[in-house]
Amino acid sequence: MSRPIAIGLGCDRGTPAATLVWALVEALSRCGAALVDVAAVASIDLKADEPGLLELARWQGWTIRFYPAAELATVPVPHPSETVRRYTGTPSVSEAAALLAAGAGMDQLIVEKLKYRGPDGRNATVSIARIPQ
Repeated sequence: MSRPIAIGLGCDRGTPAATLVWALVEALSRCGAALVDVAAVASIDLKADEPGLLELARWQGWTIRFYPAAELATVPVPHPSETVRRYTGTPSVSEAAALLAAGAGMDQLIVEKLKYRGPDGRNATVSIARIPQ
């Protein structure tokens, strides 16, 4: 029986859905999960109009929850980034979004920030948290 998971996504502006899909496939393979296990998907509200994210969500029938930077910034994560903070106002997007969407603590983070650079040169980050039963 599968366990429900939450996906946290971050990406450069203009990252195509294909790059996000490859990043997601790699992250899922690292924890032995599948698309059917995904029960929640989240990102930062700065990405609420990001075409690649919206296309991925439409393709999978997901509703993405977008959190404000101030809320993401309150979540303790293993890999905070000053670069991410400078650009977004929070030291973590994917890890914090996954944990908030899962309603879980850091001990439930089963894929820490996975960085993926697509053939287009755009970067995506994926984190996965287990949703407590």
